[in-house]
Amino acid sequence: MKQAKNHLIGGITGGIGSKLAVKLSAEGDRVAGYARKAPAGDPLNSQNGFMLKTCDATEPEALESVINEFQQELGSIDSYTHAIGSIYLRPAHLTPVEDWLQTIQTNLSSAFYALRTVAKIMSKQGHGSCLFFSTAAAQTGIANHEAIAAAKGGIEAMVRAAAASYASRGLRINAIAPSLTDTPLSQAIIGSEQALEISKRMHPTGAIGEASDVASLAAWLHSDQAKFVTGQTFVIDGGISTIVPKPKV
Repeated sequence: MKQAKNHLIGGITGGIGSKLAVKLSAEGDRVAGYARKAPAGDPLNSQNGFMLKTCDATEPEALESVINEFQQELGSIDSYTHAIGSIYLRPAHLTPVEDWLQTIQTNLSSAFYALRTVAKIMSKQGHGSCLFFSTAAAQTGIANHEAIAAAKGGIEAMVRAAAASYASRGLRINAIAPSLTDTPLSQAIIGSEQALEISKRMHPTGAIGEASDVASLAAWLHSDQAKFVTGQTFVIDGGISTIVPKPKV
């Protein structure tokens, strides 16, 4: 019989975070999470078993406090997912310094703040799985992605180093690098039918990702089936970062 796990999700009310929460809960595990704010009517609020808190992940002291609260209330944190980030598309010469700093803070610094707290908890437990999010734009050059690619590329490097640091303590640390995915965060890009079709044509598969696609991979990485996997970045991008398809005739 499968032993239930305690999963903590940062950004639990977001597109991918909420899909992952529902999936893990359906598998019989206990799911908790935090978000900067919980929108009224959020579907997670109406489902039993979810423990939700509010926290701004870019504030290190507040984040450490809320993660420690979860640990005390849950008894353990068997997995942590940092489903927090932003989308920023501008070339470097049109990126104000303030936007650069905000992009780094939201995507890279928040991930590091979470890692330093969760790693301490999981090291004492002697086990745990951590998952962070990069982007396909950190795998290959895509125009106007300089700031976000730099931030997410930093996450991939952080994941490899942390996986090495904590492997002997029983921790597995991985990342997922999706391309454009249909979530509330991406609506500014794919909000119109024309923009959506252009985005689809950029991908060899002729489609953009769905949050459930990414959540399925995330759930697997936290499962015992992935116990031999650490220090890796898994790209889920419809082939955009690695292949040039044969043109349609």
